Amino acid sequence: MKYSNIPSAQSVVLHCKEKGIKDIVISPGSRNAPLTIGFTEDPYFKCYSIVDERCAAFFALGIAQNIGNGVAVVCTSGSALLNYYPAVAEAFYSDIPLLVISADRPKYSIDIGDGQTIRQQHVFKNHIGYEANLMQDVSHATQTIQKFGKGLLYGEEAIEAQQANINTHNSVVLQKAIACALEERVPVHINVPFEEPLYATQEQASVFPMINQEIEDLLSPDLGVDDFASIWNSANKKMILVGVSKPGNIAQEFLDKIAEDESVIVFTETTSNIHYAKFFNSIDSILAPIEKSEHKDEMFRELQPDIVLTFGGLVVSKKIKSFLRNYKPSHHWHIDAKKANDTFFCLTHHFKCSATSFFNSFLKQTQNKPSTYYKYWSAVKLKYEKKRTNYLKEIPFSDMYAFSKLLPSIPEGYQLHLSNSSTVRYAQLFPLKSGIKVFCNRGTSGIDGSTSTAIGASIYNAEPTLLITGDLSFLYDSNALWNNYVNSNFRIVVINNSGGGIFRILPGQEETENYQTYFETTHNLEISNLCTMYGMEYMLAEDENTLNTQLESFYENSQMPRLLEIKTPRIINNKILLSYFDFIS
Repeated sequence: MKYSNIPSAQSVVLHCKEKGIKDIVISPGSRNAPLTIGFTEDPYFKCYSIVDERCAAFFALGIAQNIGNGVAVVCTSGSALLNYYPAVAEAFYSDIPLLVISADRPKYSIDIGDGQTIRQQHVFKNHIGYEANLMQDVSHATQTIQKFGKGLLYGEEAIEAQQANINTHNSVVLQKAIACALEERVPVHINVPFEEPLYATQEQASVFPMINQEIEDLLSPDLGVDDFASIWNSANKKMILVGVSKPGNIAQEFLDKIAEDESVIVFTETTSNIHYAKFFNSIDSILAPIEKSEHKDEMFRELQPDIVLTFGGLVVSKKIKSFLRNYKPSHHWHIDAKKANDTFFCLTHHFKCSATSFFNSFLKQTQNKPSTYYKYWSAVKLKYEKKRTNYLKEIPFSDMYAFSKLLPSIPEGYQLHLSNSSTVRYAQLFPLKSGIKVFCNRGTSGIDGSTSTAIGASIYNAEPTLLITGDLSFLYDSNALWNNYVNSNFRIVVINNSGGGIFRILPGQEETENYQTYFETTHNLEISNLCTMYGMEYMLAEDENTLNTQLESFYENSQMPRLLEIKTPRIINNKILLSYFDFIS
């Protein structure tokens, strides 16, 4: 086995190995060669080569999202590092442990006019949990340091002694960085300055970092739920709202217990990964008709809960946020081991634990409360579900029609990734099979990186992965396909309405050239050409008949990954969606 002959490179590799960071996503470069050599020469690591750093970071995020462990991305110096930022921000707000490891130039090479040099320290300071700026080795390239690196070599102390101090410092900050990423589930930045030469290797490691093996025992917290259970038991209207959650995040026994209480209604979203017949899985279908009602205030007050209990990540529905901000509950409690967002400006308590720990303790002390709360809103739900069925029979081929056929067609067991913007919002309107696991980058809710994330997430997934995405999101991240890791069972559906269709739904939409150019960004690009370039099987649906025909074979086994483009009419999609809410009202 080969090691880089640069001590700090060895330290980074050995610390990652000791802490179980196996997956390393590397973008090519010269300055990061010592790291690349160290990771790729050790069979312990599974290394991936992805040229585009923005795609590489989202690819790594997808792996981490799927396996629940830290994943590292490694890049060269300069602007390469900045391309990681969208995924770093997403990881920060989605609580995903991402290790950003960047090679850097020596301090004396920065801001003197050298190429591929920027001020790399602190570039992510607002969106990381910890920054480890490693010290530059002095036992490597010593003559160059003596010539240019004023202050790096100090006094009469021997080089070996100075290097020992550097090794100790680097070991300490590496331990802190990796522990922070894994324990607090945040991205961290490890910045490593290297002096040339960069490619020399040796057969044995020369650095043996002292790595703390102790793992803190996390005991179940004393939740102190007695007083809260008393408040809960006395309330007539309780609402549970679930944001982004991993599949299987909450046990069935807890769901059964919650569903027994007729004073509780549970709002879930597609990204909640909770399937229960008594729960409300299309929030906007409840709220939109109220917004249009002549008795809006009266109905909203009927829905207004005494208590809102939230858990999971961020919520997609803007309507539920608006409702709870304007019709505030007396209590808002949030369950999360790490943080609590005051989304509705009325947060009253944060239970710092997992949902499982909370419900295991809390539900033992709750009592079912006689109430008409669930019964009333369940009748509203049944009413809109019947109307939705009737509405879908009337509409022409469109985005909404495509989703109504596409979502029920997904086989059980699939891993489903949704891109942001209109895709995830359409998915909110329809139920999914309970065996489908749903993921979406809702930390920052950007359209960048959806395809890269889905491909990364598919690496360790035994079952097939499906990405449903819009045309702009897909085109924006088309470099995601520029790698050798797209499995033959990977599937993509692109809903192509020739632009940013969601802007036609938002207020301010108008039929002008400026609007089409600068907001909707209409285009006539051929997605089939990308499939040819990247070796994907291409399928096309342009109407009801071709969509039904293509869906019959789309999920069948194939030797190449497969993409289905569904071309929908650009002009009518917004009218059909907005009319849906009128119809069910």
